Amino acid sequence: MVDLFPTVLYSCMTGMTILALVEAFKRPGGRQNFFLKALLLLLLVHLAGELFIYSGAYVYAPGIAGAQFPFRVLLGPALFFYAHATMSPESKVDRKLIVLAISGPFVVIVAMFPFIFLITPEQKLALANPLTRDPELWKIALYTCLFSTFVFIFFTALFFVLALRLHTSHCQQLQERFSDIEKRSLGWFRTILFIWGVTWLMFAVEFFAGAIGWRWYGSGILLPILEVVALTIFIQKALSQKELYESEKGQPCASLTRNALISGEKMQAIASKLELAMKEDKLFLQDNLSLNTLSVHTSETENNISETLSQFLHTNFFQFVNSFRIAEAKEALRDSNKLVTTIAYDVGFSSRSTFNTAFKKIVGQSPSAYRNMLDNK
Repeated sequence: MVDLFPTVLYSCMTGMTILALVEAFKRPGGRQNFFLKALLLLLLVHLAGELFIYSGAYVYAPGIAGAQFPFRVLLGPALFFYAHATMSPESKVDRKLIVLAISGPFVVIVAMFPFIFLITPEQKLALANPLTRDPELWKIALYTCLFSTFVFIFFTALFFVLALRLHTSHCQQLQERFSDIEKRSLGWFRTILFIWGVTWLMFAVEFFAGAIGWRWYGSGILLPILEVVALTIFIQKALSQKELYESEKGQPCASLTRNALISGEKMQAIASKLELAMKEDKLFLQDNLSLNTLSVHTSETENNISETLSQFLHTNFFQFVNSFRIAEAKEALRDSNKLVTTIAYDVGFSSRSTFNTAFKKIVGQSPSAYRNMLDNK
């Protein structure tokens, strides 16, 4: 029996993934593109497995039902490895993580042994109908599927947490080096982690519910819709994501516990230079201002500036520069009738969204609300 709505959606997702793979294979090699192709291939196997069930095609080849389970466990690790290749300064992944990732499918294959070798294709087909299924064989199939789903949840959650930590570390080190991090931070990746996390958790819940014969009004509807949203965002963002330079990756200094390498007097002198560069030279007006640029301008090393910012001024480069930009923007909002977007570009921001976020974080309200407050006084 064909379940039309999810069949149509999973057919569309399969087509989208194939087109994305074709585009990925056209691109030059590299770690980021290699793991993108691996992740897309695994997604294709997962989607094909869902389409195989919802379309009713399993009646023609019941023997391969469940073949996608071992591959599905690799989705979480593959997403982490893609993130590692995109954001981490390390050229290689820890071998322990590789071994851990590979162990998932092996555990599932061992658990599926009775389902694969003790149940014939005809018996598997009979299990699909409550009226024809053998109770003992149904228990084997049920326990196998439930255990495989549990392994999937565990590995997905574990590697999603690792990916989230990696992204957080990446954003921290960017804030120590650049005043504009929007195009480098992969902000979309956190959104993908959240949507896919919710989607795959719901997948597990719905699988458990279906195994015990319970269906709710969203069964076969909400899950495919969430998968379409997550897949569409990921493919669009991943294919448009440029590879970062090595200088745009690194270990955030703020995460390292160490003693000060320069004296307090030296940090005081550097802090004075930094203040002068911002207040007098208005270096913050450069929309692509970087730590390296500030280092050249002040004739101080990047390490000394970073240490002064973190240990003496208790901030980072991104926040330090933006504090001057917001101060300048507040004056412009008070003394001129310029559009908020114009002011954002004038003070050094590369987009209004970045400006709004930074302004609200420092001032406590949006630029428009701040201007309205001034007008009402």
